[in-house]
Amino acid sequence: MNRRYRGYLFDLDGTLVDTAPDINRAMNFALTTAGLQPVTEALTRHWVGHGSRVLMQQALDHQAQPHDGLDALLADFIAHYETHIADHSRAYPAVEEALLALKTAGAGLAVVTNKLTRLSVPLLTALDLTPLFDCIVCGDTAERPKPAADPALHACQALSLPVEAVLFVGDSETDVGCARAAGCDVVCVPDGYNHGVPPADLGADAIIDSLMDLV
Repeated sequence: MNRRYRGYLFDLDGTLVDTAPDINRAMNFALTTAGLQPVTEALTRHWVGHGSRVLMQQALDHQAQPHDGLDALLADFIAHYETHIADHSRAYPAVEEALLALKTAGAGLAVVTNKLTRLSVPLLTALDLTPLFDCIVCGDTAERPKPAADPALHACQALSLPVEAVLFVGDSETDVGCARAAGCDVVCVPDGYNHGVPPADLGADAIIDSLMDLV
């Protein structure tokens, strides 16, 4: 990759960490508690990326259920997920190695996710990734979540870097939209949560095989 970037903004779910197993278990706890049918992990992987509320809305829509009980469903999901935040979630191969190499080289690193702060920080902490980042921007940090520009611009300000000096690394149209709106270059990983859209069709500047391609 081009070494001119002085900062890197990373999506969390599907880019840094494979969180689908724990998210799926928390979803199914909430759904079955409400008397609804569980959903597959494969479906969960298609739905992740827009935040917890939208995630549970999609689960209700999938079963043609009204949204009347959404708040209770969301509360059960978050309560279970908080308790089991990293039972099965793991960083993707070479993630920690790549982040450490970039940080050692002097780059500013930020997480830019639509996940709530109360879920993002404990997850990163449980996986020993928190010390590698200078800034963590979550779904409730900026005024508007991704794909709006706000989270990326917030991260750039926190890193004291212009958007032209920053590369956004994500896995979905949500990430590409955020990067484009902010004016950042953007690359995507091939195996994340891209809502069924082929990686080549996400509109990124490039598809990378591994975060080590950034080093």
